[in-house]
Amino acid sequence: MAAISAAQVKELRDRTGLGMMECKRALTEAGGDIEKAIEEMRKSGQAKAAKKAGRTAAEGVVLVRLAGDGASGVVVEVNSETDFAARDEGFLSFAGQVADAAVATGETDMAKLVEGDIESARLALVQKIGENISPRRIGTIAGEVVGGYVHGNNRIAVLVALKGGDQELAKDIAMHVAAVNPRVVNKDQMPSEVVEKEKEIIKAQPDMEGKPAEIVEKMMIGRINKFLAENSLVEQAFVKNPEVTVGKLVKDAGAEVIDFVRFEVGDGIEKEEVDFAAEVAAQLKG
Repeated sequence: MAAISAAQVKELRDRTGLGMMECKRALTEAGGDIEKAIEEMRKSGQAKAAKKAGRTAAEGVVLVRLAGDGASGVVVEVNSETDFAARDEGFLSFAGQVADAAVATGETDMAKLVEGDIESARLALVQKIGENISPRRIGTIAGEVVGGYVHGNNRIAVLVALKGGDQELAKDIAMHVAAVNPRVVNKDQMPSEVVEKEKEIIKAQPDMEGKPAEIVEKMMIGRINKFLAENSLVEQAFVKNPEVTVGKLVKDAGAEVIDFVRFEVGDGIEKEEVDFAAEVAAQLKG
C-alpha cells in the first residue's frame, strides 16, 4: 500500500475540517482515495462534525491548572458557539480534559495537544450537543510562586508568577488583573509602537491645537506618564485596597511580580452578526 502523503492529509483536512489523525486514518483505510475517505467519514457521522467546524465559536470557557510544585501553570481557552453549550456538563468536562492534558504534558501548541484521544472526544461532543467545539489557545507561566484566578463562570482566567511571596498573594494579584486588565507588569515593558501611537492620539486632541511646541511636549509627557501608570500592573491601585499600589503590596510582602497571563473568552474573535428574523424568513421560503 502506498504511503499517505502530508499533502493528501492536508487536502482532506481542508475539505472536512477534521483532525489530522482522523484524516490520516481515513485515508489509510481508503487506500489513499480522498473521495472514498470522505464518503466513509460521512457514513460514520464524522461529516456532521466537519460541517459544524466552519461555524464561529466565540463563546466557551477559560480554565487554569497549576503544576503540583506550584511553580508553573497553564491557562486554556476552549470555545463553543453559544453560552448555553458552554455551561453543559459534557462541554465543561471536555474543557477540563484539555486543561489537564496541557499541564501534564507541557505542550504549548494546541493543535498538537488535541491530537488523538482529545480530538476523538471533541468529535463525539460536537455530535452530542450539535455545536462547533474548538480548543483555541494555551498560555503558560513559570516562577518561584504561581497563582491563578478564574472569574465570572469561567469567562476570565489569570495566572501570575512571583519571585517570593506565596500563592495567596499571587491569587490576589491575579484577581486584580482579571478586574483591571493591565497591559504590562511595569511601564518599561510597554511596546514602543503602543507609546508612539498614544503620543499621536494625544497630539491630535483639541486642547493641543495652537499651543507652542514646548507646551505640547510638556502636556504630552504628563499624559503619557498617566497612560503608562494606568496600564502598568505594579503602578495600579490594588482593587482590594486602593490605598496601596500593586507594586507596594508585593514589595511589602518581600516579593516581586515576574509575569502574568490573562485570557478572556472570545478575545480577538470576530463574531458573526446574525439577523435571526432574516434567517427564519429564508428558512420558511426554502
